[in-house]
Amino acid sequence: MNRQPTDNQYERELVYRLKQGDHDAFEQIYHIYKDRLIGNLLRILKSRELVEEQVQDLFLNIWKGRDQIDCEKPFKAYLFAIAVNMAKNVIRRAYYDKRMRAALQPIEQRIYMHVEEHICSAENKQILNSLLDKLPPQRRTVFTLCKLEGKSYKEVSELLHISENTVNDHIRKANLTLRQLHNSADSIGFLFAIYLGNQIF
Repeated sequence: MNRQPTDNQYERELVYRLKQGDHDAFEQIYHIYKDRLIGNLLRILKSRELVEEQVQDLFLNIWKGRDQIDCEKPFKAYLFAIAVNMAKNVIRRAYYDKRMRAALQPIEQRIYMHVEEHICSAENKQILNSLLDKLPPQRRTVFTLCKLEGKSYKEVSELLHISENTVNDHIRKANLTLRQLHNSADSIGFLFAIYLGNQIF
């Protein structure tokens, strides 16, 4: 009589062969458990793409660490325990990333608020102006009035005869452009040095 994939003895034989480096046994185990792992992880992570990526990583780790597998212990429990731990790590990273973004947001805002108050030399002003020159003229004007001169969105909208929503859009796009310019070492170093009150030039 043929043994079924769910038979414990058959599973132990597959796991033993896997531990010896048998690729065919590894593929059989993969196909036995892949869909069940995906179904379980989907209830936790909610993203099919993310779950499939985690399952691929899980089996890659199983193959790389096959010599550590205890053939006397239930392999299914071992496999699903690893899957749950991986899901927890994904959630933990997402939590800390969100918390880090929330922590850095006030700093980012302060970097762009009243920058000119911290500029201590004509050379620093020149670097700031060179960054602002990358902006379209209207956007540069709005950014300068709001962020360097400290005017409110309402004041700028009345001064330039544009809506406050337009002012907000200019500021958002200006911030995005300046953040992209931070990829160069001199500009990011410059802006953070300004914020911290250090001289780097």
